[in-house]
Amino acid sequence: MRRRELIAGLAMAAWPISASGQEANRVRRIGVLVGLSEDDPGMKPRLIALRQGLDELGWVEGRNLRVERRYAPGGSGAEQLAQELVALQPDVILSHTVSVTAALRGKTRATPIVFVRSATPWERASSPASPGQEAT
Repeated sequence: MRRRELIAGLAMAAWPISASGQEANRVRRIGVLVGLSEDDPGMKPRLIALRQGLDELGWVEGRNLRVERRYAPGGSGAEQLAQELVALQPDVILSHTVSVTAALRGKTRATPIVFVRSATPWERASSPASPGQEAT
């Protein structure tokens, strides 16, 4: 799956089309919880790719989008950060690594969680497979 497809899927999962004009003008919030440190060499390009993909779809941070980022290197502090992020009531949460995803699943079942599991999660991710098919 290409980065744009992932971002488009993220956008579609979080923001169904609304008939209300007021709803359409609301600033949306994405939570991001990753199992890397903020200064990890791979983190900056991944977040830039996420921002660029969202920009291409018309979701601009500071205008109609707010992105809440939290870092739990090696899963350290994931439970507390997951609770903090869920309390902000984001429209969707982007999760990286099994440990932070497990922490998030323990805190919410109502907020959609998009789990990416790839060496470069926002640039290339496995697509969800249909039942009986293997992901590509």
